[in-house]
Amino acid sequence: MGRPNAGKSTLTNALVGQKVAITSGRPQTTRHTIRGIVHRPDAQLVLVDTPGLHRPRTLLGERLNALVKDTLTEVDVVGFCLPSDQKVGPGDRFIAEQLSELGRDGRGTPVVAIATKADLVGKARLAEHLLAVSALGEWADIIPVSAESGYQVAELEKVLIGHLDEGPALYPEGELTDEPENVMVAELVREAALEGVRDELPHSLAVVVDEIVPRPQADGAQGPAMLDVRVHLFVERDSQKAIIIGRAGSRLREVGTEARRGIEALLGTRVFLDLHVKVAKDWQRDPKQLGRMGF
Repeated sequence: MGRPNAGKSTLTNALVGQKVAITSGRPQTTRHTIRGIVHRPDAQLVLVDTPGLHRPRTLLGERLNALVKDTLTEVDVVGFCLPSDQKVGPGDRFIAEQLSELGRDGRGTPVVAIATKADLVGKARLAEHLLAVSALGEWADIIPVSAESGYQVAELEKVLIGHLDEGPALYPEGELTDEPENVMVAELVREAALEGVRDELPHSLAVVVDEIVPRPQADGAQGPAMLDVRVHLFVERDSQKAIIIGRAGSRLREVGTEARRGIEALLGTRVFLDLHVKVAKDWQRDPKQLGRMGF
């Protein structure tokens, strides 16, 4: 866990060794818990990548925060991500206070402080950051890592596993996530749509997969059928719809091309991706619309 854009999803992908969570330079990219599974001969590490914990301004923000807090009650160890290229700030202190409640309620869940993005700073700045992290609370361990360069990712894996109790494997060998295909497809479309857009859009964009169906094949056709994937992108205002679609549909075509690559790799077959953009006014504050979008 950590504040928005602390490097949680990138680190999750690095630990798993494959992309299971979408990443973006925009805050609040992750909107639900995503499980990534690390298999070792001696252990299985189930990573739960959560949305960024923050002071909410909308009903969506409140629900994302509640999701994070519920997750804290179900895990064996917490990894608290604090980006090394940014100073410890109010958002980090807010989360540290939330985490201190784990110790006060008797559960005693260990918390490992993870200084992410260590490759972006020099040794002196990293040392300064680690001292600031140490002063922020009481941690079971403190470890700097870089998901991009791989620095200490394997060491972090060992540290996290060291805090787990013995028990049976929860997932079969080779399974890297338990995310449903339609959720993964929606996330890939949203990741492509977020690339290079204005600051206002990430919070206002939701993606819902209507259906994933095989396209009927001609008699005697060989090989797997192409899949028809129909997806709706929801924004809150007409101006945001224009941003997504772009001039003469150019931006939406780019989103479709980029997303289709990831979806075909995920599903292992050719895909026809049908994207539609709709306006759902103020959906982040509307309980009914949030429910329809899966929040």
